[in-house]
Amino acid sequence: MRQIRSNHLSNWRIAVIHDWLTTIGGAERVLERIIGLFPEADIFSVVDFLSAEDRGWLDRRPVRTSFIQGLPLASSHYRSYLPLMPFAVSRWDLSEYDLVISSSHSVAKGVRTTANQKHICYIHTPMRYAWDLRDHYLDLVGYRGGKSFIARRILDRIQRWDYATAKEVDSFIANSMFVADRVKRFYDRDATVVYPPIDIDRFQLSRKTEPFFLTVSRLVPYKRIDLIAETFKNFPQNQLVIVGDGPEMNRVRAIAGANVTILGHQTDQVVTDLMMRCRAFIFAAIEDFGIAPLEAQACGKPVIAFAEGGALETMRGLGDAAPSSVMFEEQTPASLKDGINKFVENERLLTPINCRKNAERFSASTFDAGLLSAVEQTLSLSD
Repeated sequence: MRQIRSNHLSNWRIAVIHDWLTTIGGAERVLERIIGLFPEADIFSVVDFLSAEDRGWLDRRPVRTSFIQGLPLASSHYRSYLPLMPFAVSRWDLSEYDLVISSSHSVAKGVRTTANQKHICYIHTPMRYAWDLRDHYLDLVGYRGGKSFIARRILDRIQRWDYATAKEVDSFIANSMFVADRVKRFYDRDATVVYPPIDIDRFQLSRKTEPFFLTVSRLVPYKRIDLIAETFKNFPQNQLVIVGDGPEMNRVRAIAGANVTILGHQTDQVVTDLMMRCRAFIFAAIEDFGIAPLEAQACGKPVIAFAEGGALETMRGLGDAAPSSVMFEEQTPASLKDGINKFVENERLLTPINCRKNAERFSASTFDAGLLSAVEQTLSLSD
């Protein structure tokens, strides 16, 4: 692990704030690198319900949680407590720390700091529930009718809180140019871009190809796994494997045809094995960055991706000198089917070497260097 290059932080007390610890995803991979770079930092999270098998990367470091940890059904319905989360993070007393680093896609950036502290936010996205995924949130918590009306008024208040607390952050580090643009539009703040890390060493270049396509994702509406399943239902000559779990599971099962296999949640080892054997990885979401398709690229596998969001920054399309992906233009079965057909026509151009080299641009060491540089830049400006 890279060490701090300057003496800025040699005697500083550091707190690292994360939204919630419930599953392992891209935000948690970033958190792992942050706490590795700052091994003496204390860790805070609104809730921590990681299983024993999923928390080894924390290296037995304690996590300080909020009062929401002890509320009824919090382990399975923590999102229902979103209206309480701004209050929960504001109650943490961080006055003993010199530097606060928040890893935020929801409320973590809203912690209270003073003029004598520095607060740097690594932002995965401005809070989507407050700005542009309200319907998604209301579906997740099951609010309809009168409950939906009240919840929308609460989300209006959370949006105002989210905007106000953005002014208290000393500097933002965004996980993509797509997110940096959102930070500018919603908060009127600039952000340095440092792309999230891909654990390149965990994956091996594979030239083995079996006749199935793969997608790996949480089964939530905006990931559009339903779109992928529906496309393959009308594309019976091709096999699809879906890995992941979530509230959309029953809906995806109802849509899927006989050529679609849904495996549910799987270990990293199983996912890596599937990535090394698949024909191509399919990615249909508008993501802020998107780690899973780059992990497939690290295995040497082409990606068929929707041409919006972070994928436009991470994927090298057919127009590139070393293409590793095919892009489709609309989130419709017809457009995705066209993308699959285009992939079949150009498959020989999307070589395992091209795919692997694309993923290597997002190595953990590149992330470490970029994050430390951004932190040091913020601190040097305050001298």
